[in-house]
Amino acid sequence: MTANENINGDTSIRQRGLAKMGEVYGWDFADGPGDLFSVTADHLFAEIWSRPALTIRDRRLLLLGALTAQGLFDVAEIQLGAALRNGELSEEQLREVALFLSHYVGWASGTKLDNAVGAVLAQERRKQS
Repeated sequence: MTANENINGDTSIRQRGLAKMGEVYGWDFADGPGDLFSVTADHLFAEIWSRPALTIRDRRLLLLGALTAQGLFDVAEIQLGAALRNGELSEEQLREVALFLSHYVGWASGTKLDNAVGAVLAQERRKQS
């Protein structure tokens, strides 16, 4: 298997997956080694994130809920930062997501997500100054 080729030798699927990963996260992705990366790029991003029924913003909101419910705040920070940088969610909307989820996943988890929002906002402000 060569660079930018999926497990079945199809470069178009890999290219679509890498392009969607870049769109979702807001930075360029290079091809990675191994089956885990292949499935992520070729299936999760080229197929699942690319389906037309939901927007990237819709998917990101669902993912933030799932990550918060599972206590995966380090991964949530990546999603929060991408949503902010891509203009999908504003600072006010990110705070509102944390408040809303607090009622469904508990105050402790909602507070941790709100802390992650604060960390992402502070990081973005440092980058801008």
